[in-house]
Amino acid sequence: MLQSLAAKELYHHFAKDEPILDFHNHLPPDEIADDRRFENLFDIWLAGDHYKWRAMRANGISEERITGDVSPREKFDAWAETVPHTLRNALYHWTHLELSRYFDFNGLLSPATADEVWEKGNARLSEPNYSCRGLLEMSQVRALCTTDDPLHSLEHHEAIAKDPNINTRVYPTFRPDAALWVDDANHFNSYADKLSDVSGVDCSSLAGFCDAIRARHDFFHEKGGRLSDHGLHHLFEGDCSQDQAETIFNKVRRGKNADEAETEAFGSYLMLFFGELDASRGWTKQLHIGCERNNNERLFKTLGRDIGCDSMADLNHVATVGNYLSNLDKRNHLPKIMLYNLNPKDNYSLAGMMGNFQQAKPGEPPCRLQLGTAWWFLDTKEGMEWQINAFSNNSLLSRFNGMLTDSRSFLSFTRHEYFRRILCNVIGKDVENGEIPRDMELVGDMVRRICFQNPAEFFGLELP
Repeated sequence: MLQSLAAKELYHHFAKDEPILDFHNHLPPDEIADDRRFENLFDIWLAGDHYKWRAMRANGISEERITGDVSPREKFDAWAETVPHTLRNALYHWTHLELSRYFDFNGLLSPATADEVWEKGNARLSEPNYSCRGLLEMSQVRALCTTDDPLHSLEHHEAIAKDPNINTRVYPTFRPDAALWVDDANHFNSYADKLSDVSGVDCSSLAGFCDAIRARHDFFHEKGGRLSDHGLHHLFEGDCSQDQAETIFNKVRRGKNADEAETEAFGSYLMLFFGELDASRGWTKQLHIGCERNNNERLFKTLGRDIGCDSMADLNHVATVGNYLSNLDKRNHLPKIMLYNLNPKDNYSLAGMMGNFQQAKPGEPPCRLQLGTAWWFLDTKEGMEWQINAFSNNSLLSRFNGMLTDSRSFLSFTRHEYFRRILCNVIGKDVENGEIPRDMELVGDMVRRICFQNPAEFFGLELP
């Protein structure tokens, strides 16, 4: 993937050995606290990986061999059958990076090599340093940020912070999406009651509900959290007054579902409140927008969420994003923002819109608003190149915060290597073409900063 001498020099001298700050993932903190060990390759590599599940379905593998009750080895064999058909899919690269970096297998996975990979991988997993913590250390992960509901006790984060044998810092990320679900009164009321229990704040009124959320935000801050996150189909449209929000809240607390217009209005009200919380603490708000979720109703009913049946939405986000940023800015509540876009057609419009709000803020880093790294369906070679180009042409690539895994797997840190190789190849091509100077200290310093130093300075996390 390093297709020029400049790309090779940038990668091997400036990118390769930089540590990792993984500021958005879905790793389970309890597994880190308990230093979980994995029984076999299926447990660490295939369980819960909806990227691989989608590919196996496309390859005609029966659902029983993907998410059913067959043995772990049979599910692994189903993946080995599928891998040769993933040529030109990022899964092919990811698979072999993971096998090479963690298990020293440098061949190609197929039914012919499945026995060797299974036996070699399982043997490695039995070694002392192949626990969760060992894998984090092996991957040079200095810090990572998990994704956590405000209801979470953060007991595992506390245990990790107190354990002197853990060399990676693990911080919570505040994800209050469930607080927006007023279209389902039963779900919302159950959530509000639990929020009241964990916060000790009465949630019978909107004011109390917001105070409870604020209390949990404060709690996350005490535990080292410095980022929030929202996974949204779209940013909510329109403005919503205090009186209107109270009317909707009271209706839902009486057990009546909010209609579509009320859901939009209440969502816009809460998102401004969330922005205020983040700005008051100097946090970074992460916005993941543009996913059509749970499209296969049959599989959703039988298997639930996050099983490989989501897609990129085809919406026009730029006006609503601009309205949201402007409303926060007028209130002086505009926090640092990382916006992750799922449809490549929106890269340039969203990157351009964010540039309208880049005013410097004392005590905070430059480039406060960023088009985040290529997300989900776009964290491919082509998708990353698109994002890098859009960022470069609309902002300052030298200020970019780089890569994250957005993964539930302890083997997925090779995605940082994947990104770094792609980044160096894009920049190296410009060097070879004479479009940027062949000054490797200048260009290499930019690469090095994107890989680690920029996010280390941007997010304000305490690092070892």
